[in-house]
Amino acid sequence: MSGRTEYGCGIVALAAAGADAAAFARRIAGEAGRCEAGFALIFHSPSTFAPADIARSMAAEAPALSHAGCTSAGEITPDGVGDGDAIALLFPARNFTIVSTMIEDITSSGLHTIAGEVERLVRLLDAQAPGMNRFAMCLIDGMSFAEEKVTAAIHWALDDIPLVGGSAGDDMRWQSPVLFHEGVVRSGSAIVLLVATDIPFDIFKTDNFVPTGEKFVVTASDPERRIVSEFNARPAAMEYADALGEDHRRLSQMRFASSPVVVRVGGQYYCRAIRGATEDGALTFACAIDDGVVLTLAEARGMVETTRAALERMDRRLGGLDVVLGFDCCYRRIDAMNRQNMRPLSELYRQYHVIGLGTYGEQYQSMHLNQTLTGIAFGRAGSMPKAAAE
Repeated sequence: MSGRTEYGCGIVALAAAGADAAAFARRIAGEAGRCEAGFALIFHSPSTFAPADIARSMAAEAPALSHAGCTSAGEITPDGVGDGDAIALLFPARNFTIVSTMIEDITSSGLHTIAGEVERLVRLLDAQAPGMNRFAMCLIDGMSFAEEKVTAAIHWALDDIPLVGGSAGDDMRWQSPVLFHEGVVRSGSAIVLLVATDIPFDIFKTDNFVPTGEKFVVTASDPERRIVSEFNARPAAMEYADALGEDHRRLSQMRFASSPVVVRVGGQYYCRAIRGATEDGALTFACAIDDGVVLTLAEARGMVETTRAALERMDRRLGGLDVVLGFDCCYRRIDAMNRQNMRPLSELYRQYHVIGLGTYGEQYQSMHLNQTLTGIAFGRAGSMPKAAAE
């Protein structure tokens, strides 16, 4: 299966399943020449081909085309939610100026090092596209346990440039997501892209959970490994399961996805996804956690309905949605499958032209999040955005 979709803003999406890296790179090179692309953003399942293979193939087939990308935990193609696919987004140079960098060894990189690299990018974009509207994207290794630090440093250095992004995955293996940038292939890294464009856009986030009255205080944890051994001075898995009215020995990934916990920051609640339970009754998390943090059990509201409402807001704000680049948490996918909502969610993405990848976490401004859909919504070339309240 392969497909090509061109949107009104000039972005071209190429999707493929079962293709080898060389064939996909040749398609990218050919299409890049036709649409005069200046940058290619590539997401793919690690089961489709190896990141090193696509990096080598891009160097051979499209040596002059700047590119970046990562492995994913599911894909969103123009046909809806996919699995085991590859997707490339080509940005025409006439509408998009993109500068990018890879930051390696993010676990050991200091905040000033990360911020300094982002500030260099800002100066470079200022020189290449002065006065244009800008946003930033980041891709981060979803198993680095460094997303909070990196996101905060990037956001601080961006000043007033909005930031959105996602954590690279590896098909739910939870081992070693991989990022690639201009021929360099690395785990434990982050990629920052700054984009200047004359296309109207807006960044957004949405989730479908509301807090309940059940509270958990983290009383024992290992923050570096994101492991919580105690809630309320009891084994964490047991305390969590008791709040659900279930046996802690029967907890599953689907149950965690359907009943996450949330933390309150600045008057808003943000999900802290639980990845799993250990044999000794601890819980592993996909976001930063620490002693003393107060978490609240959350319950779901309709995922399809809340996502539709968010996309409709963007549609009104931009005077018509053209395409949405989405970073969609893999736990939303698990929850949608558990509730048998995958087909209507996929259809909703197809209807509103959402394309992108499944992630191990999402970035929105200064925050690293879980169980959200974040993204950049683009209007059509020449359309006038309309003011709208969130």
